[in-house]
Formats: sequence, structure tokens, C-alpha cells
Amino acid sequence: MNTTSRVLSTKLDSVLNGKQLSFDDARALAHLKGADLIDLIAAGNRVREHFRGDAIDVCSIVNAKSGACSEDCSFCAQSAHHATGAAVYPLMAVDDMAKAAESAKKNGAKRFCIVTSGRGIDSPADLENIAQGISRVKDIGLSPCATLGTLTVEQLAYLKAAGLHRYHHNIETSREYFPKICRTHTFDERIDLLKKGRGLGLSICSGGILGMGESMEDRIRMAITLRELDVDSIPINFLMPIMGTPLENIQAMPPLEALHSIALFRLLVPKKEIRICGGRGTALGQLHPMIFMAGADGFLIGNYLTTIGLNPADDLTTIRDLGFHA
Repeated sequence: MNTTSRVLSTKLDSVLNGKQLSFDDARALAHLKGADLIDLIAAGNRVREHFRGDAIDVCSIVNAKSGACSEDCSFCAQSAHHATGAAVYPLMAVDDMAKAAESAKKNGAKRFCIVTSGRGIDSPADLENIAQGISRVKDIGLSPCATLGTLTVEQLAYLKAAGLHRYHHNIETSREYFPKICRTHTFDERIDLLKKGRGLGLSICSGGILGMGESMEDRIRMAITLRELDVDSIPINFLMPIMGTPLENIQAMPPLEALHSIALFRLLVPKKEIRICGGRGTALGQLHPMIFMAGADGFLIGNYLTTIGLNPADDLTTIRDLGFHA
């Protein structure tokens, strides 16, 4: 066993014994290559198996209100600051939210998230319709989630009373890199909202997008921030460059780098859900099934907000073929 292998083995044992991986520990693992990288991916699998078992958490979303967002997030097709040609429409009817949830359930989802574009919900009528949608999702037999931007405590409490189980609000990247991604609101605003949701007893889902030009160290800092926030679920997306956005010319990361990042997240946040979402098919290509072997224990099935996802039936077949269960 070479020195690198011994170090990795020691760090793996430490994580399995309940100790936290430090920033410096993770940074030492962030530049592994070749056989050492494969060992790290295998370590991610060991940690997932130890703390999370073989169940894969499956969720789906509906883009319930699209486009015309006042925020300038550089990756987003729905920002009014970018000319992307993305669809623009108001909040969909409650019945349509319910139909989307029913379809998601048939496709194998256990959770369903109502997503709206924009900074938050300004209209009392929209908030009421979303509350009704959440109630319908719960009645259908799915766990209701929502992604609605920056809400007040009162709005969050209202939706919780309607049956909302989990609120999703990504921090997107590290604190240090965030100003390069968004200038219309701050990193601390996102952190504050997550704390408000947690304070109300909501389950919290927060992650971000990899491949926006950030360094591996930024990804480690992001994971550590999420660990400190004690979020319940960490969605990892991979940038899908959209024409008309500032990031349209970003090159996709190599599939092994994507798996490397997933494994680092698993070692840094061993006990939480790590959910692979947007861009997974594009970023990982033929290595896509290995997301679970690198440490993931959840994923988003069906289409994304403005782009097409993978076939849900194929996703569920992949889970079964790997010996997992949804």
C-alpha cells in the first residue's frame, strides 16, 4: 500500500467512526488521480453504505411558474437579465400541479417539489394556490417539497400548516465564489432563509451547481457550509450551459471529476442525503450509474426546470440493476 492509499484508508476509517473530515483533509483528497481516485470513489460507496444503506430516495419537480426572474444568477435560463428564450408563464393551476404530482408518482417518485421562478412569492393568491397544491401533493401520497425563493417566516409557516414537509433553497456554491455567480442578493440571505426554515421545523434541502468555474476547494467549502447548517438533503447539480447566459461557454467537467466531487461530498457529509439532480446525464455520460457507487443515495427523475431529463423507467432500472431499491 502506497502512502496515498494509507492516508485515504486512515481518513475513511475516521469518517466511518463518526469523525468529521476537515477542509485540509478533503483538499488532500481533491487532487487524487488514477487508481487513487478509484479508491476514493470506492470510499464514497463504503460511507454511503455504512450511513445510508441501499435505499435510493427518488424525487421529481414541476416548474409551476417560469421565467421573468428579477435575480441575475449567471447559470439560470429564467433570469430576466439573460436572453435565453426560456418559457415565461404565471403560476399554473392547482389541478395542473396535482396532475404533475400524479405523473411523478407513477414514475416512481416519493417526493414532489413545486418550483417557481422569481425572488419570492409576492401575491397572496399565488401563496394560497401553492398551499392548495402542497395539500394535493400530500393527498396523492407524495412528500411535499417547495422551491419558491426567499420567503418570510410567516409564508413558510403558512405552507408548513398546509402540509409542506421540506423547503429547498440552494446556496449554489461556496461563500467565496458566490459573488461571481449572483449580484442581486447575497450568500447570507440564502443562509438566513435556511435557518428560518429549520427554526420552523421544516426539513431543509440545499446544495448547488458544480462546474460553474469554481475550484475543487470551493466545492469543499460549500460542502462544509452545508454540514454546518445541518441540512437534511444535498442536491448536487452539474452545470448545463444555456445559450444567452454568462456561463454559456463553460466546458463540461469530465465524468471522473463529477464522480470525484460526489465522493468528496459523501466523505464530508456522510450522514445526509446526497441527491444528484440537473445535468447528471450530460456530465457523467456512460459513467452515470456510478453516482451511487461514488456515494449518492438519491436523485431527481424526470425533466428539470427548462431542460429535458433522463427516462424515469431507465433510472429505476439502473437502481435495480445495481442492487439498490427506491
